[in-house]
Amino acid sequence: MESAQQLSPQALRYCLYARKSSESDERQAMSIDSQVKEMTDLAKREGLHVAKVLRESHSAKDSGKREVFNELLAGFDSGEYNAALVWDPSRLSRNAGDLGSLVDRMDKSKLIQIRTFSQTFTNNPNEKFLLMILCSQAKLENDNRGINVKRGIRAKCEMGWRPGNAPLGYMNRAFNGVHDIILDPDRSNTIAQIFEHAAQGWSGRRIKNWLDEVGFTNKSGKPVTISQVFIILNNTFYYGEFEYPEGSGKWYKGAHTALVTKELFEQVQQSRALPNKAQWGTKNFAFKGIFKCAGCGSEITAEEKFKALKDGSFNRHVYYHCTRQINYDCPEKYVNETDLIHQLVNYVAEHHESIKVTDEIAHKAVRHVEIVEEALQKRGIATVDLDPLTEYSEYVLNRGTYNEQAKLIEGIKTTFAIRDRQITTEKTNHPMSL
Repeated sequence: MESAQQLSPQALRYCLYARKSSESDERQAMSIDSQVKEMTDLAKREGLHVAKVLRESHSAKDSGKREVFNELLAGFDSGEYNAALVWDPSRLSRNAGDLGSLVDRMDKSKLIQIRTFSQTFTNNPNEKFLLMILCSQAKLENDNRGINVKRGIRAKCEMGWRPGNAPLGYMNRAFNGVHDIILDPDRSNTIAQIFEHAAQGWSGRRIKNWLDEVGFTNKSGKPVTISQVFIILNNTFYYGEFEYPEGSGKWYKGAHTALVTKELFEQVQQSRALPNKAQWGTKNFAFKGIFKCAGCGSEITAEEKFKALKDGSFNRHVYYHCTRQINYDCPEKYVNETDLIHQLVNYVAEHHESIKVTDEIAHKAVRHVEIVEEALQKRGIATVDLDPLTEYSEYVLNRGTYNEQAKLIEGIKTTFAIRDRQITTEKTNHPMSL
């Protein structure tokens, strides 16, 4: 094959190659259309034969990753063209692998000439050396830029500003060259309320329904999903700390305004924490299915919550609430089992004379009082008139087993309901005193 010295520029078949990356390291590079126009004008002025035009929008940092560049190399191998026309050597390569592919084809005389806007490179040792220096310089600039970017990100984190888009409830702000994160005036208060509701025992579904009711949306204007609710509740950014990159174990103190306290955040995590295996599945609910919802008439169900203690153990709490089988939007609130028992004891004490019970409950109540009186007499304590049902109910509801508690309530022939966290009877619909 003839060398560049033996071939006139007009005899060379050029492939015009234009490339620009969308990455930040090439924001200042000339656009692809501008490169094509400038080099086409150059070819017309100097009478160069352009056999093909290739355009590519891809980073040149990694070798072998550019499909159009590989097509360019294939054209040299097939003899479709034997010269390259580019705006600048960095358009061809910013890595040693792709540079080596070009030099190798120059050595094999498959690539006779590389023509740029201001320079020409042939299979001359000095020109190839200069080409390698220019492309290596582009790689050095690229590598240094990457190091500087990482250094800048680390410095930004150490200053308390998390890189990337701010979480829901916050906004990214750029002012006079300073980039920071500020509260979103339309969403921040609602985000804080999400944590407050979660700390009160609200489920993810209930929080999502509430957000829909108040018309809360994400930054795209769409309703928040349940998964987004849990992402919010797990994000430490809201109390003022963040990990970057995620999973790296590197934590930073944020300079942004916290939406919740760390104590509230931890309270939410504890309320959502699972107990250990020994406690899991011990769902004994004495009053499940016995009460009705006074608001809509649905059954009352129960759920347990566990709060982690400093010694690693858990406190178990049981809450009763409407199943919402009749009215999905029933507003009745949950009631703690401890409060429920306290109200039941008071009800029995106030109405024991009119309460009807099964023979089994009556017999157990009388026998319980007899045992109490015998114990008092042995200790020399004078006995007083004790109402069997009141005494037995107070004992069972406070210290009895779940089965004993359930049988007692079933044995009291009164239909109970719950309204505004107070037990009531459906006949009178009158809240009982605590």
